[in-house]
Amino acid sequence: MADRVTVIGWDGSPLTSAARSALSAATLVAGAAHHLALPEVPANAERIRLGSVDLAARRIAGHRGSPVVMADGDPGFFGVVRELRAPHHGLEVEVVPAVSSVAAAFARAGMPWDDAQVVVAQSRTLRRAVNVCRAHPKVAVLTSPGAGPVELALLLEGIHRTFVICEELGSERERVTVLTSDKVADHSWRDPNVVIVIGGAAAAPKSGWVAGRDPGYPSAARGWALAPAPGKPPAGEGESVQLRAAQLARLGPRPGDLVWDIGCGSGDLAVDAARFGAAVIAVDADPAACDRTAAAARHHGVQLQTVRGQAPHVLERLPEPDVVRIGGGGVPVVGACVDRRPERIVTHASTRDQAEAVAAALADGGYRVECVLLQSVQLDPDDWSERERSVVFLLSGEQARRD
Repeated sequence: MADRVTVIGWDGSPLTSAARSALSAATLVAGAAHHLALPEVPANAERIRLGSVDLAARRIAGHRGSPVVMADGDPGFFGVVRELRAPHHGLEVEVVPAVSSVAAAFARAGMPWDDAQVVVAQSRTLRRAVNVCRAHPKVAVLTSPGAGPVELALLLEGIHRTFVICEELGSERERVTVLTSDKVADHSWRDPNVVIVIGGAAAAPKSGWVAGRDPGYPSAARGWALAPAPGKPPAGEGESVQLRAAQLARLGPRPGDLVWDIGCGSGDLAVDAARFGAAVIAVDADPAACDRTAAAARHHGVQLQTVRGQAPHVLERLPEPDVVRIGGGGVPVVGACVDRRPERIVTHASTRDQAEAVAAALADGGYRVECVLLQSVQLDPDDWSERERSVVFLLSGEQARRD
């Protein structure tokens, strides 16, 4: 029985001597059709079209001989190595690496990529990959059939981005195309491809120390639920720093999420959610609130989308949320959000009657409800006099996590 498998990465360039040596001794070769058609694959070797890596690994584990698996790009970067190394297969894996398709794509585009986010788009993860593209100025998307450039562009409707689409990298049919996202759906694209999605107002650092977006850049402010900037209009009802901190703790925004902030007001919560890496749509009927939110996002170097309109009607045309914060609108808005089935909904109420009505709407929608009475008193540390007092009901609804 095989206990060792050699995994060869291939980026379209001539195979290295190590790769040729492993292939010449192979008695089983697993890979895509274009791998199995390579002249270096021995004529008498068993061939397996690589679909399910798990099934292929079982065949390999039961094979008597020298198995080889071929994969495009670097097989250790979102590739087959992880599955082959699963303990239940009992395989020892030796890797002959190649340049990853992401590195090749950025090289073709002539761009650095240490500041880029890298995501995998499949049918199950497509929506979350799109949310990362909403939230970050530079994203590389490893696509799959049914989750390619067209689907990315359609789900980004209304968000301007530039797409660098790299098809069949390393092959004779390689093609690199640059288009704005609104033009992408007008074309057909060949698999496999890598899409670099660029755009938005947030600037990238000139140099960095950590791959991806440094969460400490560009704002030097440390922490979250920060106090409003000097000169900002006074916080409205339900916008105290303490309440915002509690709301964020219950929302738990993270990369791949889409957050609705309904009644965004000052924009502080929307910006905080974006600083966690989530995509944010900030909704308000007041154009001044939308302007304040957009200005706050620019100040902190994050990306978000503002939508002017009256909830609940404006919500009908928005993409599906993961978590929702409701800053105003009462039971009708809560009911409209419940219908969209986000994982969590957080809101507040000024009176117990309002809190009971909101809690009932959440519970009727199948959400587990939590209600806390929050009281905060801001003190002047010079004389310990009371500056401001806030008493509010914090309500949150949570449903079972979805895939």
